[in-house]
Amino acid sequence: MILDHKKIAIVGGGPGGLTLARLLQMSGADVHVYERDFGKDARVQGATLDLHEESGLEALRRAGLLDAFYQNYRPDAGRVRILDKHGDIHVDDHAAERAFAEDRPEIDRAPLRKILLESLQEGTVVWDSRFGSMERKGEGWLMHFKNGTEVYADIVVAADGANSKIRPYLTAITPVYSGVTIVEGNIYHASSNAPRLWELVKGGKIFAFGDEQSLILSAKGDGSLAFYTGCKVAENWVQESGINFNEKKAVFDWFQETFGSWNDVWQELFTSDEIWLTPRPQCHFPLDQQWETLPNLTMLGDAAHRMPPYAGEGVNMAMQDALELSECLTAGMFGDVRAAIADYEDRMRKRASQITQMSLEMTDLLHSADPIPGMVAVMGGE
Repeated sequence: MILDHKKIAIVGGGPGGLTLARLLQMSGADVHVYERDFGKDARVQGATLDLHEESGLEALRRAGLLDAFYQNYRPDAGRVRILDKHGDIHVDDHAAERAFAEDRPEIDRAPLRKILLESLQEGTVVWDSRFGSMERKGEGWLMHFKNGTEVYADIVVAADGANSKIRPYLTAITPVYSGVTIVEGNIYHASSNAPRLWELVKGGKIFAFGDEQSLILSAKGDGSLAFYTGCKVAENWVQESGINFNEKKAVFDWFQETFGSWNDVWQELFTSDEIWLTPRPQCHFPLDQQWETLPNLTMLGDAAHRMPPYAGEGVNMAMQDALELSECLTAGMFGDVRAAIADYEDRMRKRASQITQMSLEMTDLLHSADPIPGMVAVMGGE
Protein backbone atom coordinates (compact mmCIF):
# COMPACT_ATOMS: atom_id res chain seq x y z
CA MET A 1 0.00 0.00 0.00
CA ILE A 2 1.27 3.47 -0.88
CA LEU A 3 0.63 4.54 2.72
CA ASP A 4 2.98 1.97 4.24
CA HIS A 5 5.33 3.55 6.79
CA LYS A 6 3.71 6.96 6.31
CA LYS A 7 2.31 9.15 9.08
CA ILE A 8 -0.89 10.97 8.13
CA ALA A 9 -2.03 14.12 9.95
CA ILE A 10 -5.59 15.35 9.53
CA VAL A 11 -6.00 18.89 10.85
CA GLY A 12 -9.60 19.44 11.92
CA GLY A 13 -11.99 17.14 13.76
CA GLY A 14 -15.24 17.90 11.98
CA PRO A 15 -17.34 15.25 10.19
CA GLY A 16 -15.04 15.23 7.14
CA GLY A 17 -11.80 14.85 9.05
CA LEU A 18 -13.16 12.22 11.43
CA THR A 19 -14.75 10.24 8.59
CA LEU A 20 -11.45 10.19 6.75
CA ALA A 21 -9.62 9.03 9.88
CA ARG A 22 -12.10 6.18 10.37
CA LEU A 23 -11.86 5.01 6.75
CA LEU A 24 -8.06 5.17 6.73
CA GLN A 25 -7.79 3.26 10.00
CA MET A 26 -10.01 0.53 8.56
CA SER A 27 -7.24 0.03 5.98
CA GLY A 28 -4.47 0.00 8.58
CA ALA A 29 -3.11 3.50 7.99
CA ASP A 30 -1.18 5.42 10.66
CA VAL A 31 -3.35 8.50 11.16
CA HIS A 32 -3.95 11.17 13.80
CA VAL A 33 -6.45 14.01 13.93
CA TYR A 34 -5.36 17.35 15.39
CA GLU A 35 -8.33 19.28 16.74
CA ARG A 36 -8.36 22.73 18.35
CA ASP A 37 -11.20 21.92 20.80
CA PHE A 38 -10.01 21.12 24.31
CA GLY A 39 -11.80 17.77 24.46
CA LYS A 40 -14.56 15.54 23.16
CA ASP A 41 -17.21 17.24 25.32
CA ALA A 42 -16.78 20.68 23.74
CA ARG A 43 -20.15 22.20 22.86
CA VAL A 44 -20.93 21.73 19.16
CA GLN A 45 -22.71 24.72 17.57
CA GLY A 46 -24.75 24.80 14.38
CA ALA A 47 -27.98 23.49 12.93
CA THR A 48 -28.93 19.88 12.38
CA LEU A 49 -27.42 18.05 9.41
CA ASP A 50 -29.32 16.23 6.68
CA LEU A 51 -27.27 13.42 5.18
CA HIS A 52 -27.75 12.41 1.56
CA GLU A 53 -27.80 8.87 0.27
CA GLU A 54 -25.01 9.22 -2.30
CA SER A 55 -22.60 11.15 -0.07
CA GLY A 56 -22.91 11.46 3.71
CA LEU A 57 -24.87 8.24 4.20
CA GLU A 58 -22.67 6.32 1.77
CA ALA A 59 -19.56 7.42 3.68
CA LEU A 60 -21.09 6.18 6.95
CA ARG A 61 -22.10 2.93 5.26
CA ARG A 62 -18.52 2.32 4.09
CA ALA A 63 -17.30 3.23 7.58
CA GLY A 64 -19.58 0.62 9.15
CA LEU A 65 -21.48 3.29 11.09
CA LEU A 66 -24.89 3.36 9.44
CA ASP A 67 -26.60 1.43 12.25
CA ALA A 68 -25.16 3.86 14.80
CA PHE A 69 -26.45 6.74 12.71
CA TYR A 70 -30.01 5.41 12.65
CA GLN A 71 -29.89 4.87 16.40
CA ASN A 72 -29.24 8.59 16.81
CA TYR A 73 -31.04 10.35 13.95
CA ARG A 74 -34.16 12.50 14.42
CA PRO A 75 -36.96 11.27 12.13
CA ASP A 76 -39.04 14.48 11.98
CA ALA A 77 -36.23 17.03 12.19
CA GLY A 78 -36.27 17.54 8.42
CA ARG A 79 -39.92 18.56 8.22
CA VAL A 80 -40.12 22.11 6.91
CA ARG A 81 -42.48 25.01 7.29
CA ILE A 82 -42.22 27.93 4.86
CA LEU A 83 -43.48 31.23 6.24
CA ASP A 84 -43.52 34.87 5.19
CA LYS A 85 -42.32 37.74 7.35
CA HIS A 86 -45.82 38.17 8.79
CA GLY A 87 -45.71 34.67 10.27
CA ASP A 88 -48.21 33.20 7.81
CA ILE A 89 -47.52 29.57 6.89
CA HIS A 90 -47.41 28.88 3.13
CA VAL A 91 -46.16 25.28 3.23
CA ASP A 92 -46.48 22.90 6.17
CA ASP A 93 -44.45 19.74 5.72
CA HIS A 94 -45.84 18.41 9.02
CA ALA A 95 -49.25 18.05 7.39
CA ALA A 96 -47.88 16.08 4.44
CA GLU A 97 -48.11 12.30 4.27
CA ARG A 98 -44.54 12.10 3.02
CA ALA A 99 -42.01 14.67 4.24
CA PHE A 100 -40.10 16.77 1.70
CA ALA A 101 -36.72 15.56 3.04
CA GLU A 102 -37.76 12.05 4.06
CA ASP A 103 -34.85 10.57 2.08
CA ARG A 104 -32.39 12.96 3.76
CA PRO A 105 -32.42 11.90 7.42
CA GLU A 106 -31.33 14.48 9.98
CA ILE A 107 -28.93 14.19 12.88
CA ASP A 108 -27.59 16.75 15.33
CA ARG A 109 -23.91 17.60 15.04
CA ALA A 110 -22.98 16.42 18.53
CA PRO A 111 -24.31 12.83 18.15
CA LEU A 112 -22.69 12.52 14.71
CA ARG A 113 -19.38 13.65 16.15
CA LYS A 114 -19.73 11.18 19.03
CA ILE A 115 -20.40 8.29 16.61
CA LEU A 116 -17.30 9.14 14.59
CA LEU A 117 -15.08 9.70 17.63
CA GLU A 118 -16.06 6.40 19.22
CA SER A 119 -15.23 4.56 16.00
CA LEU A 120 -11.58 5.65 16.16
CA GLN A 121 -8.71 3.96 17.92
CA GLU A 122 -7.79 5.30 21.35
CA GLY A 123 -5.56 8.36 21.09
CA THR A 124 -6.31 9.08 17.44
CA VAL A 125 -7.58 12.59 18.17
CA VAL A 126 -5.04 14.96 19.70
CA TRP A 127 -7.07 17.66 21.45
CA ASP A 128 -6.08 21.28 22.15
CA SER A 129 -4.10 21.34 18.91
CA ARG A 130 -4.71 24.70 17.25
CA PHE A 131 -2.63 24.85 14.07
CA GLY A 132 0.01 27.56 13.92
CA SER A 133 2.30 26.94 10.97
CA MET A 134 4.28 24.28 9.16
CA GLU A 135 7.35 23.92 6.99
CA ARG A 136 8.68 21.27 4.69
CA LYS A 137 10.89 18.67 6.31
CA GLY A 138 12.31 15.85 4.21
CA GLU A 139 9.45 14.48 2.13
CA GLY A 140 6.79 15.66 4.58
CA TRP A 141 5.86 18.53 6.88
CA LEU A 142 6.82 19.68 10.37
CA MET A 143 3.71 21.19 11.94
CA HIS A 144 3.71 23.67 14.81
CA PHE A 145 0.70 24.04 17.08
CA LYS A 146 -0.24 26.96 19.31
CA ASN A 147 0.17 24.79 22.41
CA GLY A 148 3.88 24.56 21.68
CA THR A 149 4.00 21.04 20.27
CA GLU A 150 5.63 20.01 16.99
CA VAL A 151 4.54 17.03 14.89
CA TYR A 152 6.02 15.53 11.72
CA ALA A 153 3.73 14.02 9.10
CA ASP A 154 4.45 12.50 5.71
CA ILE A 155 0.98 13.56 4.50
CA VAL A 156 -1.13 16.44 5.80
CA VAL A 157 -4.85 16.75 5.08
CA ALA A 158 -6.49 20.12 5.69
CA ALA A 159 -9.93 19.53 7.17
CA ASP A 160 -9.92 22.78 9.13
CA GLY A 161 -12.94 24.46 7.65
CA ALA A 162 -13.87 27.57 5.69
CA ASN A 163 -11.10 29.69 7.19
CA SER A 164 -8.45 27.02 6.74
CA LYS A 165 -4.98 27.97 7.89
CA ILE A 166 -3.45 25.15 5.83
CA ARG A 167 -5.07 25.89 2.45
CA PRO A 168 -2.59 28.74 1.69
CA TYR A 169 0.25 26.18 1.70
CA LEU A 170 -1.46 24.58 -1.31
CA THR A 171 -3.00 27.49 -3.22
CA ALA A 172 -3.22 31.30 -3.12
CA ILE A 173 -6.80 31.26 -4.48
CA THR A 174 -9.00 33.33 -2.16
CA PRO A 175 -12.78 33.16 -1.58
CA VAL A 176 -15.36 35.32 -3.35
CA TYR A 177 -18.11 37.06 -1.35
CA SER A 178 -21.62 35.88 -2.23
CA GLY A 179 -23.39 39.12 -1.32
CA VAL A 180 -25.09 37.66 1.76
CA THR A 181 -23.97 37.66 5.40
CA ILE A 182 -25.45 35.41 8.05
CA VAL A 183 -25.76 36.07 11.75
CA GLU A 184 -25.78 32.60 13.23
CA GLY A 185 -27.31 32.02 16.64
CA ASN A 186 -28.24 29.30 19.09
CA ILE A 187 -30.93 29.73 21.77
CA TYR A 188 -30.54 27.31 24.65
CA HIS A 189 -33.60 25.88 26.47
CA ALA A 190 -35.72 27.26 23.66
CA SER A 191 -39.05 25.96 24.96
CA SER A 192 -38.79 28.47 27.82
CA ASN A 193 -36.55 31.13 26.22
CA ALA A 194 -38.37 31.32 22.86
CA PRO A 195 -41.67 29.45 23.43
CA ARG A 196 -43.61 30.84 20.45
CA LEU A 197 -40.85 30.05 18.00
CA TRP A 198 -40.22 26.66 19.60
CA GLU A 199 -43.87 25.78 19.08
CA LEU A 200 -43.83 27.15 15.55
CA VAL A 201 -40.76 25.16 14.47
CA LYS A 202 -42.46 21.99 15.76
CA GLY A 203 -39.27 19.96 16.09
CA GLY A 204 -38.26 20.61 12.49
CA LYS A 205 -37.16 23.58 10.39
CA ILE A 206 -38.56 26.97 9.40
CA PHE A 207 -37.68 28.96 6.29
CA ALA A 208 -39.08 32.50 6.51
CA PHE A 209 -38.75 35.21 3.87
CA GLY A 210 -39.44 38.89 3.36
CA ASP A 211 -37.79 42.08 2.09
CA GLU A 212 -35.04 40.04 0.38
CA GLN A 213 -34.06 38.68 3.80
CA SER A 214 -34.23 35.20 5.25
CA LEU A 215 -34.59 33.50 8.62
CA ILE A 216 -33.86 29.80 8.95
CA LEU A 217 -34.64 28.04 12.23
CA SER A 218 -33.77 24.48 13.19
CA ALA A 219 -34.83 22.61 16.35
CA LYS A 220 -32.15 20.47 17.95
CA GLY A 221 -32.50 17.37 20.04
CA ASP A 222 -30.94 19.02 23.10
CA GLY A 223 -33.80 21.52 23.27
CA SER A 224 -31.93 24.40 21.66
CA LEU A 225 -32.93 26.37 18.58
CA ALA A 226 -30.34 27.17 15.91
CA PHE A 227 -31.00 30.06 13.55
CA TYR A 228 -29.49 31.96 10.64
CA THR A 229 -30.42 35.46 9.57
CA GLY A 230 -29.61 36.18 5.94
CA CYS A 231 -29.15 39.74 4.61
CA LYS A 232 -27.68 41.38 1.54
CA VAL A 233 -24.93 43.61 2.92
CA ALA A 234 -21.50 44.83 1.86
CA GLU A 235 -18.59 42.41 2.05
CA ASN A 236 -16.99 44.22 5.01
CA TRP A 237 -20.24 44.87 6.84
CA VAL A 238 -19.21 42.91 9.94
CA GLN A 239 -16.16 45.15 10.46
CA GLU A 240 -17.76 48.40 9.30
CA SER A 241 -21.20 48.12 10.93
CA GLY A 242 -19.94 49.08 14.37
CA ILE A 243 -21.91 46.23 15.92
CA ASN A 244 -20.28 44.40 18.81
CA PHE A 245 -21.41 40.85 18.12
CA ASN A 246 -20.33 39.81 21.62
CA GLU A 247 -23.10 42.02 23.05
CA LYS A 248 -26.57 40.59 22.59
CA LYS A 249 -28.28 43.99 22.94
CA ALA A 250 -26.22 45.47 20.11
CA VAL A 251 -27.20 42.59 17.82
CA PHE A 252 -30.84 42.81 18.95
CA ASP A 253 -30.92 46.54 18.18
CA TRP A 254 -29.61 45.78 14.69
CA PHE A 255 -32.18 43.01 14.22
CA GLN A 256 -35.08 45.18 15.39
CA GLU A 257 -34.11 47.83 12.88
CA THR A 258 -33.22 45.56 9.96
CA PHE A 259 -36.15 43.18 10.43
CA GLY A 260 -38.43 45.94 11.72
CA SER A 261 -41.23 45.17 9.27
CA TRP A 262 -41.34 41.51 10.34
CA ASN A 263 -43.94 40.13 12.77
CA ASP A 264 -43.17 40.43 16.48
CA VAL A 265 -42.90 36.64 16.80
CA TRP A 266 -39.46 36.79 15.18
CA GLN A 267 -38.20 39.24 17.81
CA GLU A 268 -38.29 36.33 20.25
CA LEU A 269 -34.96 35.24 18.79
CA PHE A 270 -33.24 37.81 21.00
CA THR A 271 -35.28 37.90 24.21
CA SER A 272 -33.08 35.44 26.13
CA ASP A 273 -29.64 35.84 27.62
CA GLU A 274 -29.00 32.14 26.98
CA ILE A 275 -27.85 32.69 23.43
CA TRP A 276 -24.73 32.27 21.31
CA LEU A 277 -24.10 34.51 18.29
CA THR A 278 -21.55 34.93 15.52
CA PRO A 279 -21.58 36.72 12.14
CA ARG A 280 -20.58 34.76 9.03
CA PRO A 281 -20.08 36.45 5.64
CA GLN A 282 -20.98 33.81 3.06
CA CYS A 283 -18.21 33.19 0.57
CA HIS A 284 -17.31 30.61 -2.02
CA PHE A 285 -14.28 29.64 -4.03
CA PRO A 286 -14.20 30.22 -7.82
CA LEU A 287 -16.01 27.53 -9.78
CA ASP A 288 -12.93 26.97 -11.95
CA GLN A 289 -10.29 26.86 -9.20
CA GLN A 290 -7.19 24.79 -9.92
CA TRP A 291 -3.92 24.17 -8.09
CA GLU A 292 -0.84 22.03 -8.53
CA THR A 293 -1.13 18.68 -6.80
CA LEU A 294 1.46 18.04 -4.11
CA PRO A 295 2.62 14.57 -3.01
CA ASN A 296 2.20 15.32 0.69
CA LEU A 297 -0.68 17.79 1.14
CA THR A 298 -4.34 17.97 0.21
CA MET A 299 -7.63 19.23 1.61
CA LEU A 300 -11.29 18.37 1.97
CA GLY A 301 -14.59 19.94 2.95
CA ASP A 302 -14.93 23.70 3.40
CA ALA A 303 -11.16 24.13 3.27
CA ALA A 304 -11.33 23.01 -0.35
CA HIS A 305 -14.74 24.30 -1.46
CA ARG A 306 -16.50 26.57 1.02
CA MET A 307 -19.93 27.74 -0.09
CA PRO A 308 -23.14 29.22 1.37
CA PRO A 309 -25.25 26.67 3.28
CA TYR A 310 -28.49 27.10 1.37
CA ALA A 311 -28.33 23.83 -0.57
CA GLY A 312 -27.56 21.72 2.51
CA GLU A 313 -24.50 20.19 0.87
CA GLY A 314 -21.59 21.21 3.11
CA VAL A 315 -21.28 18.20 5.42
CA ASN A 316 -22.23 15.81 2.64
CA MET A 317 -19.51 17.18 0.39
CA ALA A 318 -16.95 16.86 3.19
CA MET A 319 -17.90 13.26 3.95
CA GLN A 320 -17.89 12.35 0.25
CA ASP A 321 -14.45 13.96 -0.02
CA ALA A 322 -13.29 11.75 2.85
CA LEU A 323 -14.68 8.64 1.18
CA GLU A 324 -13.13 9.36 -2.22
CA LEU A 325 -9.76 10.42 -0.79
CA SER A 326 -9.57 7.28 1.36
CA GLU A 327 -10.38 5.12 -1.66
CA CYS A 328 -7.66 6.76 -3.75
CA LEU A 329 -5.08 6.31 -1.00
CA THR A 330 -5.91 2.73 -0.02
CA ALA A 331 -7.44 0.86 -2.98
CA GLY A 332 -4.15 0.07 -4.72
CA MET A 333 -5.12 1.88 -7.93
CA PHE A 334 -2.15 4.26 -7.99
CA GLY A 335 1.60 3.87 -7.95
CA ASP A 336 2.31 6.73 -5.55
CA VAL A 337 0.61 9.19 -3.22
CA ARG A 338 0.82 12.10 -5.64
CA ALA A 339 -1.09 10.22 -8.33
CA ALA A 340 -3.73 9.19 -5.80
CA ILE A 341 -4.19 12.76 -4.56
CA ALA A 342 -4.28 14.12 -8.13
CA ASP A 343 -7.16 11.81 -9.05
CA TYR A 344 -9.06 12.71 -5.88
CA GLU A 345 -8.57 16.44 -6.33
CA ASP A 346 -9.62 16.41 -9.98
CA ARG A 347 -12.91 14.64 -9.23
CA MET A 348 -13.50 16.70 -6.09
CA ARG A 349 -13.07 20.03 -7.90
CA LYS A 350 -15.50 19.05 -10.67
CA ARG A 351 -18.10 17.91 -8.15
CA ALA A 352 -17.57 20.99 -5.98
CA SER A 353 -17.99 23.33 -8.95
CA GLN A 354 -21.43 21.90 -9.73
CA ILE A 355 -22.59 21.97 -6.11
CA THR A 356 -21.24 25.48 -5.55
CA GLN A 357 -23.20 26.70 -8.56
CA MET A 358 -26.35 25.11 -7.14
CA SER A 359 -25.69 26.68 -3.73
CA LEU A 360 -25.26 30.13 -5.28
CA GLU A 361 -28.51 29.76 -7.20
CA MET A 362 -30.29 28.87 -3.96
CA THR A 363 -28.66 31.84 -2.20
CA ASP A 364 -30.02 34.15 -4.90
CA LEU A 365 -33.47 32.55 -4.76
CA LEU A 366 -33.82 32.77 -0.99
CA HIS A 367 -32.90 36.46 -1.01
CA SER A 368 -34.96 37.49 -4.03
CA ALA A 369 -38.04 39.71 -3.96
CA ASP A 370 -40.48 36.77 -3.94
CA PRO A 371 -38.73 33.53 -3.00
CA ILE A 372 -41.67 31.52 -1.67
CA PRO A 373 -43.00 30.28 -5.07
CA GLY A 374 -39.48 29.16 -5.95
CA MET A 375 -39.08 27.34 -2.64
CA VAL A 376 -42.42 25.63 -3.13
CA ALA A 377 -41.23 24.52 -6.57
CA VAL A 378 -37.99 23.15 -5.11
CA MET A 379 -39.92 21.21 -2.48
CA GLY A 380 -42.13 19.87 -5.23
CA GLY A 381 -39.12 18.52 -7.12
CA GLU A 382 -39.08 21.10 -9.90
